[in-house]
Amino acid sequence: MSRIAIIGSGKIGSALAARFDAVGIAALVANSRGPASLVDFCARFGRRIRAVEAEEALDAEIVILAMHFDAVKAAVGKRGDWAGRIVVDATNAINFPDFTPRDLNGRLSTVVISELVPGARVVKAFNTLQAPILAADPDTGAGRRVLFLSGDHSDANRTVADLIEKLGFFPIDLGTLSAGAPMQQFAGPLAKMNLVKN
Repeated sequence: MSRIAIIGSGKIGSALAARFDAVGIAALVANSRGPASLVDFCARFGRRIRAVEAEEALDAEIVILAMHFDAVKAAVGKRGDWAGRIVVDATNAINFPDFTPRDLNGRLSTVVISELVPGARVVKAFNTLQAPILAADPDTGAGRRVLFLSGDHSDANRTVADLIEKLGFFPIDLGTLSAGAPMQQFAGPLAKMNLVKN
């Protein structure tokens, strides 16, 4: 399997690390404060979840952005051409502290993210379930929890759908970003939608 990195150690980053650990998939984890700040974070998981410097994490074949939308620009830095690597946008464009949708002048938040990672194959995923649900066992007994994804590169969508499947969820590919991302965004109809597929 490709080397995978989770950028961000907040609620969503922690939830993803928990699922990766639970199914035995290795992942690198990084944040803006460096590996020393992640000692306690990684201690909750097995050896497969490893803290690294952000620069190393950003070199992974699959990079999951699990952070505040506003933090992405600083996190990805000036990487230049991402050369076709996959970037998974797990962010939500939200105004804090009132938790209202960010006004992006009609633009999709994932399009904004895409411009920060030129040459990357961007897939929107992991942003519609609340962190405690994302961290929990996706097998509910009645079926598997659903995770939605969308992206403009069908091969990248398949790779992320396969990862979602390995994590125990049921992936639903919504197609291109223009078709799927509006439904997945914070104010979209699929936001916080906790569905189960039997």
